[in-house]
Amino acid sequence: MKALLQVALDFQDLGRALEVARAVHFHADILEAGTPLIKSEGMRVVRALKEGFPERVIFADLKIMDAGTLEASMAFDAGAEMVSVCAQAPVETVAEAVEEARRRGGKVMVDLIGSRDWLARAVELSRLRPDYFCIHTGLDEQARGRRPFEGLGEFVRTVALPYGIAGGIRPEDIPLIAPYNPSIIIVGGYITGSEDPGEAARRVREAMVALVRQGEGS
Repeated sequence: MKALLQVALDFQDLGRALEVARAVHFHADILEAGTPLIKSEGMRVVRALKEGFPERVIFADLKIMDAGTLEASMAFDAGAEMVSVCAQAPVETVAEAVEEARRRGGKVMVDLIGSRDWLARAVELSRLRPDYFCIHTGLDEQARGRRPFEGLGEFVRTVALPYGIAGGIRPEDIPLIAPYNPSIIIVGGYITGSEDPGEAARRVREAMVALVRQGEGS
């Protein structure tokens, strides 16, 4: 498993987000401007992350629901390389976001959060050729005991596109995810809620690297 590590900066304050980004960027491939952060601080968050960490991919977690071209272009103008669109958005909106990404040299992740039949929706939207899907168990679902691992096997057998996975992931979860070959592992609270976010990010990265070494040695 050679997945990328995405750190979700789900704060409300730009200063705190940048502080944590400085602590974790050595271990992260992708820095995510989280939805609460963008709602609180606007697109200046994306600009600040790109200016501060130009070597990292900046992901704008907009969860676009309408105006796919406009909202995707706002993120790309601010310096993002990737944006998210909600799987429950109209097909036309998803298509517009994907088309805008193609025009701008960016990427789109379709977030399946909250979809009643997320596998069927992923199959339906696959024809639009987004760069990634996101299998995402939200905070409110996690509070009721759900984990993001349910249905992974069926997803990878059915949907022939790369995907990321998010939802309360910790280092000990990495071996459970690895057999399903995600392209991106998205970690938020375990890292950002830690007293030492840099050390927490290192532990996640080390868990990922250990599995790669294990695979190479087998």
